[in-house]
Parts: sequence; C-alpha cells; structure tokens
Amino acid sequence: MWSSVEIKERLHLWLNAEAAIAKGQAYQIGSRRLERANLHQVREQIKFWRTELDRVEGRKKRRVTRIVPRDL
Repeated sequence: MWSSVEIKERLHLWLNAEAAIAKGQAYQIGSRRLERANLHQVREQIKFWRTELDRVEGRKKRRVTRIVPRDL
C-alpha cells in the first residue's frame, strides 16, 4: 500500500516522462529508457497512478446519468 505522497511522486515522474516524450526526447526512469514508441505505456501508468491517488484520497468517479423525457 502506498501513501498519498509516494503516489504523487510516482505520478509526477510519469507526467515528466510524458512531457519529455511528447517533445521528441527520450526519458529514463531507473534502468528503463522510454521513447515515443512507449507513449501508450507511459499514459497507462499515468492513468494507473491517478486512479491510485483517487482511491487513497477517497475520491470516487463521478457517474453521469442522462434522463430522456418521453411523451406519455
């Protein structure tokens, strides 16, 4: 289980990686070298860490409901 601070640090790392890759640069996290070809994988990690942060901070996904009136 990660703390909110740890999750924010990891999310920040992945957001920096995405920004660098989007500019056409490579990015390295530990021994992993990420390039434009890895952009989908980076975005999946961002999605994962955002979901973890929402879970730890007690946020729930908002659900939108559409109501369509019908003639009786």
